[in-house]
Amino acid sequence: MRLRSIPLGFVTILGLLVVVIGLTASARSFAALQPGIPAWLKGHVGDGEDQISQVVLERARALYQRKVSEGAVRNPCYFAMDATRPSDLGNGVLGHRYYIICEANQSFRAVAAGHGAGRNLKGVVNFANGRECSKNFGNAMDSELTAGGAYMTSDTKTSFKGYYRVGAKQNAVFMRTFVQFDGEGETANARKRVIGGHPAQVLKGLCMRKDPASPYANHDGFVPAGTLVTYAGGRSNGCTSWTPQDAQLIIPLMKDKPTTLYIYPESRDIAAVAKAAAGGHALAGTGLYWNAACLKQIGTPKFWPKETLEPVIAKYKADHPAPPPQPLPICKE
Repeated sequence: MRLRSIPLGFVTILGLLVVVIGLTASARSFAALQPGIPAWLKGHVGDGEDQISQVVLERARALYQRKVSEGAVRNPCYFAMDATRPSDLGNGVLGHRYYIICEANQSFRAVAAGHGAGRNLKGVVNFANGRECSKNFGNAMDSELTAGGAYMTSDTKTSFKGYYRVGAKQNAVFMRTFVQFDGEGETANARKRVIGGHPAQVLKGLCMRKDPASPYANHDGFVPAGTLVTYAGGRSNGCTSWTPQDAQLIIPLMKDKPTTLYIYPESRDIAAVAKAAAGGHALAGTGLYWNAACLKQIGTPKFWPKETLEPVIAKYKADHPAPPPQPLPICKE
């Protein structure tokens, strides 16, 4: 087969386009790798509502820059979370402590996010968290605690969870998307812990309803059904949860475009703040950071390392075996 020749002018134009595209990508990377916080972003730095505290931004930005320089990230956006800030402010108002930062288009947004509930192993140890402020942090399996540190967003999976009622004899399918996080250092077991991000929604009161026409029906023609509950002001099992509306914005920014998420505080921060708090010392002027309102409420924060907590949880599970799983009941309606 004879190949047709390509006009020299077309080759020149094509080459120029490649150069321009390459320069544009390089410019964006260069902007992302600027050493100092840009002026537009400095306006969002602070400890007030809808602001990001300086140490949180500095660490989130440093993580993002490192991953960009390594070639692991090409996404123009990165994320941060300040888990020392309050989650539920009361009266239906949520605290904004999860940050979406896109330096390429000078975009910054603060939204709500849940924290790990922890657990109360009655008679053994209590590392549970309240709705408003998180006192306990950790990286142990089955602890349901938030672990601060460096993460990369990874694969995204959308799963069928069941049906829920939206009107008289009208039902809707509930599909929930989960974004897996991969960590490093103290968060390296994030995938093993199934730590990631998802909308703060779940189906409660599940039962099995006859619906053989459903593509999700089991071999007997039944599908799970329940009540859709949004718990954006509540707690999670250690994952990062967003309001359904915010999840619609955040998840597409992550899907198929890996980027970084930095969650504050790390264990070193918790240890330093706990030491200062136990000694009755104020954090002002020490270089340490914790949200003042939450620190006043929780007193002394604590990090529970997996090496210490996992054996305790394992023994508790062995001493308190879960009852055998029961099939879901048949729906009455």
